[in-house]
Amino acid sequence: MKKQQALNSTDKKFLEKCVGLAREAYQAGDSPFGSVLVDKNNMVLATARNRVNEKTAMAHPEIELAQWALDNLNKEERRNATMYTSGEHCPMCAGAHAWSQVGRLVFLSSAQQLKTWQEEANMPEAPINFIPSREIIKNVAIDGPYDGELLEEIKKLQFATFSREKSK
Repeated sequence: MKKQQALNSTDKKFLEKCVGLAREAYQAGDSPFGSVLVDKNNMVLATARNRVNEKTAMAHPEIELAQWALDNLNKEERRNATMYTSGEHCPMCAGAHAWSQVGRLVFLSSAQQLKTWQEEANMPEAPINFIPSREIIKNVAIDGPYDGELLEEIKKLQFATFSREKSK
């Protein structure tokens, strides 16, 4: 796993927005994941949050934004865009990101961290293997995970979700 790095102010601003969307997802009964698609001028193009409970098990925000990018941006605009997300892509979302050709991915917590947190909470094993996005996506700049209070906030939301799932 890549060593955690320091956040620059632009990345922090958009990852904060992702955490806010993750909080909205949690409050709606979903797992806490949120994502933001930004153009080369750092203008927000689209946002999404996990909507698995509303739709299907595949209603991940990264897939929604990859599809939005394909529907609304040309190839050059996609390659100059950045997808920010509260948690590293699952393999399904990594594939969507790769096929949409969005040029950069920035994630707060890693898939390996999520796996570790699930194990710590004695949650059932996930139905997928947690594979780093760097091993799935080609030709995309990938940054993350990041340490600090934003990571702690997303970790707390994940553990609150685990607790809620156990009580069902």
